[in-house]
Amino acid sequence: MNYTKFDFLGMTVGPVEIAFLIYLVFMIGIGIWAYKRTNDSSDYMLGGRGLGGAVTALSAGASDMSGWILMGLPGAIYFSGLSDSWLALFLIIGAYLNWKFIAGRLRAYTEIADNALTLPDYFAGRFHDAGKALRIVAVLVMIVFFGYYIGSGLVAGSKLFESSFGYDYNTALLVSSIVIISYTFLGGFLAVSWTDFFQGLIIMTALIVAPIVLLVEYNGLSGIVEATREIKPEAVSFTQGFFDLEGSFKWIAFLSLAAWGLGYFGQPHILARFMAVKSVNTVPQARRIGMSWMIVCVLGAVFIGFAGIAFFGGDFNAKAYVLLSAEDVAVLNTAPGSEKVFLLLTQALFNPWLAGFLLAAILAAVMSTIDSQLLAVSSSVTEDVYKPYMRPNASEKELVWVNRFIVILVAGIGISVAMGDSRNVLNLVGQAWAGFGASFGPVIIFSLLWQRMTRHGALAGIATGAVTVLVWDGLEKFYTKEVDRINEFGQKVLDGNGDVIVDKVLQVPLFGLYEMLPGFILSCIAIVVVSKLTKVAETTYNQFDWYRNEFKKYKS
Repeated sequence: MNYTKFDFLGMTVGPVEIAFLIYLVFMIGIGIWAYKRTNDSSDYMLGGRGLGGAVTALSAGASDMSGWILMGLPGAIYFSGLSDSWLALFLIIGAYLNWKFIAGRLRAYTEIADNALTLPDYFAGRFHDAGKALRIVAVLVMIVFFGYYIGSGLVAGSKLFESSFGYDYNTALLVSSIVIISYTFLGGFLAVSWTDFFQGLIIMTALIVAPIVLLVEYNGLSGIVEATREIKPEAVSFTQGFFDLEGSFKWIAFLSLAAWGLGYFGQPHILARFMAVKSVNTVPQARRIGMSWMIVCVLGAVFIGFAGIAFFGGDFNAKAYVLLSAEDVAVLNTAPGSEKVFLLLTQALFNPWLAGFLLAAILAAVMSTIDSQLLAVSSSVTEDVYKPYMRPNASEKELVWVNRFIVILVAGIGISVAMGDSRNVLNLVGQAWAGFGASFGPVIIFSLLWQRMTRHGALAGIATGAVTVLVWDGLEKFYTKEVDRINEFGQKVLDGNGDVIVDKVLQVPLFGLYEMLPGFILSCIAIVVVSKLTKVAETTYNQFDWYRNEFKKYKS
């Protein structure tokens, strides 16, 4: 991007850098404000259960979407076409069902279950887990999958700094980590929720402004569709990616996309927003706001990826090359590079000040997920390990400071992961989503809807879901072999350097199924079978009656 820069305190800065700096200072300012309003562990972990509908909705959405909404989804559409938009549809369906059937019930039951502050705390209260095994297993699952989640998020944020400003990767990693840790450390859940609220607004604004400008450039949607059809006809089809060369429907690919929607039921950093909403009666308003926000953002992201095909390959190609280097535009033709389509479109379409604001939306998307994950892990370790086993009589002030210390500790683990092989870290994001969805999702659903569920059933469900995800992923890697590419004449295919092109082939197609689906199904089976074989405690049974009667009083 070409714009005037100047020296400031030994640094070379311009409009984009200044816009970023204003945004980062604002986020830390919210952390300081929330710090002064945080008095006890309930305030730090759930904001005193005082979130209104709008803050609950946008913070839940922002903590969910991460950099996927501005980088991953537009990149997938740009690279593969509209057939990848099915993933967005299934995620919208999953999010709606989560709001409709889980949010209000979880808010009601967590208050009845000894005012539970975390998911493991809720499980222990729901099933009267005197042996503590359920609580400990749940915490271990959170630590395992959140470690990869946080590390991958830090990688995404750091690469944004690196590619936008030319900073060294490790320097970018340090800067983004310090900002996120600062406001999470200071203000806890209140800071995270309010920063996520404003970050949600920034993300939505970016995903509205960019499509509007593109529509004006092409004189409407029909202009974009026609330009894209001329450049990449298969990109206009919603079903192109689901048929093989023989015309057979690829069920495994379709079911794998559909399975992503199941993940919502088990994500701790999203469910925490439901637990913190002011009351069950606030949930319908939050649901309407949250789903509206999500639909607008997803449609905007799909549109950006689709329009990017026309912009960088059609009539506006020359304009793009004037503002961007040929290397920048060429990198979009690779699968990893396609994720930069929003970033490069922003640089090409907008003046530096507005571009800085819109690029900050990418950082907002990344930060809004990492902060929620940091808080979810620190809250669980404090409430479910430190307090019951190490310091049962710890004061509220002590618990708050233990939470803050664990935020730093977990962030340190994430930073160490991010400084390793980042390509592997990013590939594990889907595994982390599947891990939480398959281990916690079925347990959450059954615990809120089935009175007969037992403590042993919950434990079996969590363990089965987590283990299945890890094993299934391992089996896919084990049965994936490298083979030489052969053409229709039985000859090996060579690249430009004369080397044989090697393809990775999965020898057992079933293991190509996204691990979420087998993990979720087996977890459900384990819950039902083990619960049928074990006895429900009378106190647990009576508590469910109380919860059900209380929930009926609220508007749904």
